[in-house]
Amino acid sequence: MATTTIPVQQTPQQDHMPVHGIDHVEFYVGNAAQAAHFFMRAYGFTETAYAGLETGRRDRVSHVLEQGRIRVVLTGTLTGGDEIATHHARHGDGVHKIALSVPDAAAAYENAVAHGARGVQTPHWVEDEHGRVQLSSIETYGDTLHLFVQREGYEGPFLPGFAARGRAPADPDDLLLMAIDHIVGNVELGHMDEWVGYYERVFGMTEMIHFSDEAISTEYSALMSKVVTDGSGRLKFPINEPAEGKRKSQIEEYIDFYRGAGAQHIAMATRDIVRCVAQLRERGVEFLTIPDEYYDDVPERVGEIEEQVEDLRRLGILVDRDDEGYLLQIFTKPIGDRPTVFFEIIERHGARGFGEGNFKALFEAIEREQDRRGNL
Repeated sequence: MATTTIPVQQTPQQDHMPVHGIDHVEFYVGNAAQAAHFFMRAYGFTETAYAGLETGRRDRVSHVLEQGRIRVVLTGTLTGGDEIATHHARHGDGVHKIALSVPDAAAAYENAVAHGARGVQTPHWVEDEHGRVQLSSIETYGDTLHLFVQREGYEGPFLPGFAARGRAPADPDDLLLMAIDHIVGNVELGHMDEWVGYYERVFGMTEMIHFSDEAISTEYSALMSKVVTDGSGRLKFPINEPAEGKRKSQIEEYIDFYRGAGAQHIAMATRDIVRCVAQLRERGVEFLTIPDEYYDDVPERVGEIEEQVEDLRRLGILVDRDDEGYLLQIFTKPIGDRPTVFFEIIERHGARGFGEGNFKALFEAIEREQDRRGNL
């Protein structure tokens, strides 16, 4: 296998699947009220909308949380024995829908199905006194869905049937997190190329970067990854699969405990990662621990950066440079009971990559956590 990152040349093609960006990410969770409290207290989200018994919903409850351009929906079952309970019993707290904002949910659905996607929810309108929204959905890896959302001037708090709960801060100085940078999917061994082909065929995306198993490896474990993106760069979906190693990789651990393929982590962009991480730590967010010696060669390896290396060392923030600039990133520990879903905090200064120079330090940190759990 090649030992280096392989940038893949993007070629212009007809946009048969126009997408504005990520509309929201919906988690199915065991206790939506407590999960919402955690997201608000730990990560600084604001609850902006709600649906449940009080709004006439009898089967499920959903809390809509926002920060910057990030919208997260936390949904739990009210009855048990439904798809939410089944999803949670199998996967634990996890991403069920990656919703995409589109100009035409019917056209998006028809194009997706015509290019090989499996349809789940046919296009239909939902409405209330604030207007109407068209929705449709298709399957992607594991039990994850892509929901197409066409808002058409809808002026309600989120979707029809939701009641307003509050307003998220608009001043960037009041925000810790600004937008979703990318969402990483983990798939079973031998299925990465299948799903890369799916996104190329169904969404017209192109392969942006390919990381080989030797580029992403340690003494004990390895994985392979390919990144697909749309023409605008607003959507970036890395797809990981495990590779052979002496011990169990993080991807294998995820698939074992998630019981299948799924969204591994959501990378959220910030404008000031030092301030953001300092405040998140004060709020109780736990991050992976990076060895102190990692920072000894940062000035030589990365060159001039705006941040102070001692701040990065104190907070455990990683830094890497590519041909277009540099980025800073840090990874939380799993956010639930199972060693599955986690968050990445990222700040880009021109760099378009994903921190290849940090892979060894990052994966060794993950392996230390796996070893503590008895899963390495």
